Amino acid sequence: MAIRKFKPTSPSRRFYEAPDFDMITRGNKPEKKLLDPKKQTAGRNNQGRITSRFRGGGHKQRYRRIDFKRSKIGVPATVKAIEYDPNRSARIALIWYADGEKAYILAPDGLEVGQQVLSSRYADVKPGNAMQLRHMPLGTMIHNIELKIGKGAQLVRSAGTAAQLMAKDGDYAQIRLPSGEVRMVHLNCRATVGQVSNSLHARITLGKAGRKRWLGRRPHNRGTTMNPVDHPMGGGEGRSAGGRHPCSPWGQLAKGLKTRKNKATNKYIIRRRKKK
Repeated sequence: MAIRKFKPTSPSRRFYEAPDFDMITRGNKPEKKLLDPKKQTAGRNNQGRITSRFRGGGHKQRYRRIDFKRSKIGVPATVKAIEYDPNRSARIALIWYADGEKAYILAPDGLEVGQQVLSSRYADVKPGNAMQLRHMPLGTMIHNIELKIGKGAQLVRSAGTAAQLMAKDGDYAQIRLPSGEVRMVHLNCRATVGQVSNSLHARITLGKAGRKRWLGRRPHNRGTTMNPVDHPMGGGEGRSAGGRHPCSPWGQLAKGLKTRKNKATNKYIIRRRKKK
């Protein structure tokens, strides 16, 4: 994958960048049976009140059902197309199983149309193949990792990310996540080999405000630009720094406050993520 840059024919084009979409299968339309409608709420609840600030508008999208479980064990599948998914940063692959079933999976780097993928303990350690962590060799780069056995993948699903299988101890594997955190995951949880596709996604410059609106993101205004009635950091004569520690409109501190509440899973974290 590469990033396309454009001639500066206008101020908005000067910094405009886009992926080249070389990985995408040309002329392919989404599989209708794997599409669901996606209702837009513009960041509001059933009473019309804004519950997610600075969200709304954007292009109409349909949801692609992704197989995060990879539960068809031992049935080979052929990659028929690599597609764009508006709901996520990674590319997705349309696969046809030998028994005729079709599914979408996250496309790893190196996966091409015509290749076969398999979910089995006997599968080769190649991008796109899935298996339990207990059957993977140490050092394998993986993504699409389950946290609970059979629930489906919850970790390492965004573009360009990959985790590494570090060690196996008893019933648990030690995995180094993209954040630098080392976490224990049960050996019977499934994961997929390889790195998630579209690795240059984070380096793309949108280039203009309108492109932000296409994605459903409305203008974001800072608390210091508001009035005291709207934000704790609002008000003051002229420009001000807020006069207090940065916080949300409801007073929750924005920098340094630990908001993690699930203390029950602390025992599975061996090393915390890197401090920025």
